[in-house]
Amino acid sequence: MTDEKNNSKVVNPHDKVFRDVYSNKENARSLLADKLPDKVLKLVDLNSLEISKDSFIEKELADYYSDMLYKVKLTDGSQGFIYVLFEHKSYYDRFVHLQLLEYMVKIWRLHIKQHEEKPVRLPIVIPLLVCHARQEWPENTERLSSLLSGPVEGLAGYIPDFAFELYDLHRYSDDQIKGTIMSRVILLLFKHIRDPDLRQKLPGILALMRKLMEKETGLQWIEVVVRYLASALEDDELSVKQIKEIAEEAISKETGEYIMTLAEKLKNEGKLEGKLEGYRETIELSMAVKFPGDIGTVMARVNEIDDLDTLVEITKAIHTAKDISEILALLK
Repeated sequence: MTDEKNNSKVVNPHDKVFRDVYSNKENARSLLADKLPDKVLKLVDLNSLEISKDSFIEKELADYYSDMLYKVKLTDGSQGFIYVLFEHKSYYDRFVHLQLLEYMVKIWRLHIKQHEEKPVRLPIVIPLLVCHARQEWPENTERLSSLLSGPVEGLAGYIPDFAFELYDLHRYSDDQIKGTIMSRVILLLFKHIRDPDLRQKLPGILALMRKLMEKETGLQWIEVVVRYLASALEDDELSVKQIKEIAEEAISKETGEYIMTLAEKLKNEGKLEGKLEGYRETIELSMAVKFPGDIGTVMARVNEIDDLDTLVEITKAIHTAKDISEILALLK
């Protein structure tokens, strides 16, 4: 949904909610415990799971993929990684193996860089692909070698072959999607977010959160869900008022009232973001006129600033500054 005055919208709502939910260890463990095969789980200590802050997605692909990297101990005492790639394209990507291979190499290079002494061996990386494309993933295409033509078996020694574990949400009924409450809720939303009958599915999905509302973190997770719905859908698909009415029916009247308070908060955030973006554009234009040679350096920092007063100060400073050092001093 967009703010009428500012047309403000989260660029990639799927990525934000995926990271919000699976940066929580309990949710992450539930996803991995449910979807990794038993033969893998026997070799992995999920209790040792640590969440990495690193992402390996290029900016130009951020609208199509999200990722999480988990560090784990294997049962033989070695360190391993579980790399979860969430593909949120609306269509099946038959060459996703190449993306996974590229990210696995990046993980290994990062591991080498982070160890002063070069490791004798590299850690195992277990890839898990979660997808919710409209088209179901074809059978028996999880190995990279499934993409290749020619005498694959005879030339196997020259092929960097690997397989990923696949969690295609459309292969499972709603009842088969397991895990913590929030993991189930968000996976069900991912599965049905493009469905024309989402309005009919939503009461059942939100009803799962009743028990969650008994905990202190209940309102936090409601906010995550509402922010996702508000960003992923347009008003003519589902309005905040409709979400509020569904939540009152599925959870409680108090939850519905909180959602309306949250809607006002989201509206104000949209207005603020519109002002921030306006000042960023003004700064970029002013830099292009006065200090064009330094525009890249300045804008890289300006685009990270979310404080309106600071952006106003920078805008004024550009108009009066005699050299670029005065601007750079404000960016430290």
